[in-house]
Amino acid sequence: MGSVETEPLLSGFSAGEETPRSNSKHVSDGELERILTDDTLPFLHRLGAAFWVEFKLLFFLAAPAVFVYVVNYVMSMSTQMFSGHLGNLELAASSLGNTGIQLLAYGLMLGMGSAVETLCGQAYGAQKFGMLGIYMQRSTVLLSLAGILMTVVYVFSEPILLFLGESAEIAAAAALFVYGLIPQIFAYAVNFPIQKFMQAQSIVAPSAYISAGALVLHLVLSWLVVYKIGLGLLGASLTLSLSWWIIVIAQFVYIVKSPKCKQTWQGFTLQAFSGLPSFFKLSAASAVMLCLETWYFQILVLLAGLLPQPELALDSLSVCTTLSGWFNMISVGFQAAASVRVGNELGAGNPKSASFSVVVVTAISFIISAIIAIVILVLRDVISYAFTGGEVVAAAVSDLCPLLALCIVLNGVQPVLSGVAVGCGWQAFVAYVNVGCYYGVGLPLGAVLGFYFDYGAKGIWLGMLGGTAMQTVILLWVTFRTNWNKEVEEAAKRLSKWEDKKEEALD
Repeated sequence: MGSVETEPLLSGFSAGEETPRSNSKHVSDGELERILTDDTLPFLHRLGAAFWVEFKLLFFLAAPAVFVYVVNYVMSMSTQMFSGHLGNLELAASSLGNTGIQLLAYGLMLGMGSAVETLCGQAYGAQKFGMLGIYMQRSTVLLSLAGILMTVVYVFSEPILLFLGESAEIAAAAALFVYGLIPQIFAYAVNFPIQKFMQAQSIVAPSAYISAGALVLHLVLSWLVVYKIGLGLLGASLTLSLSWWIIVIAQFVYIVKSPKCKQTWQGFTLQAFSGLPSFFKLSAASAVMLCLETWYFQILVLLAGLLPQPELALDSLSVCTTLSGWFNMISVGFQAAASVRVGNELGAGNPKSASFSVVVVTAISFIISAIIAIVILVLRDVISYAFTGGEVVAAAVSDLCPLLALCIVLNGVQPVLSGVAVGCGWQAFVAYVNVGCYYGVGLPLGAVLGFYFDYGAKGIWLGMLGGTAMQTVILLWVTFRTNWNKEVEEAAKRLSKWEDKKEEALD
């Protein structure tokens, strides 16, 4: 990282010094930077004008991105709902398989894919368009290799769950569900590089249309496969895998055919296999950063399976974590927007625009999350019936809803800050923060509250939220004290380094 110094995020709006600037016609076209450095305008006038420019950029970038992430998550959630209405065992099994095993692959693939987010975002801002397609292909190669390793984990999911102490009945049912998700691993391996490649260019609306169509098809196919054909858990997960592959194929066809990608996609190249060790280092740091976050709440579900009455604990937690994950997709959409905006502006040499974008996107995401948390508290007594029947589960979910509301509020800020970190290339630093906060504080505290003090699922979740709160405070402090002029310099060095690797490969 090395460039986090004491220059507050909103400092410099009244300064008139010249900043390095790219000649690229990137997303904001330099308008935001011109407003923020215009000393002839009063501060409040500048602030209002800059907010309006940034808000429009974020809206057209974040809104489709939020929609894509929500729709993709709804596909997984609907699969869990179809399974849950088969019975409480099926709900517990799909929850454990989807949250306890499947998130291993999701976190690894999405984390490794964020390396593309850093490099493509900054390269697009610097107008080095030809590098985007190479980065995407290189990432796909690495993620596919990682997918082979994840397949082994999926195949041995039942003995793994038994080793972790889950009941034999739930472990067997969860393993059956997980077997149908094996094709989804490789859909992830292709999808995330494609997704980051398109997002870096602010091409998000086509993905939204594709995801919407895939969701409709997924719901129809799931209903037919699970209820009419009667394939149960295995059919539900196989349908989910098929739906992801439909999204992947449709997006790739768009990239090949669209004139918007003419400069950034120049066909398949052997350069995708060059420089893999160096690319792997950034991908690994990205994966560790995100996996530590993803697995943190995955452990929550695994620990719940060790509590007394594990089926009730898993059912109530699965409802809450599913809802949390669903609404978290809104923040993940803003995370993508923050990463693209910060990366583009740093690549174009606009430090004040990058810093101002961080302020705006964080504030908007927080406000939306706070509103959702209030709605959750109002509907706490009835919200579980969308997933499964039974007053016992409904009461348990209602009891957990205050923690769910707190989790949603924290997730209105934390993912956005992670997006800023990705846009700047701070993945390794954030990984260290995650280790200390999540696994040094949150997880031990949750285990003590849940098991030693006998607070059950609520204690586990409360302790782990403590780790999340600590991590959020640290990232807030670091982000708001960043020297953005030095981040521009770091972005230029990073792009120069990777462009040199391209030239070496051509030689």
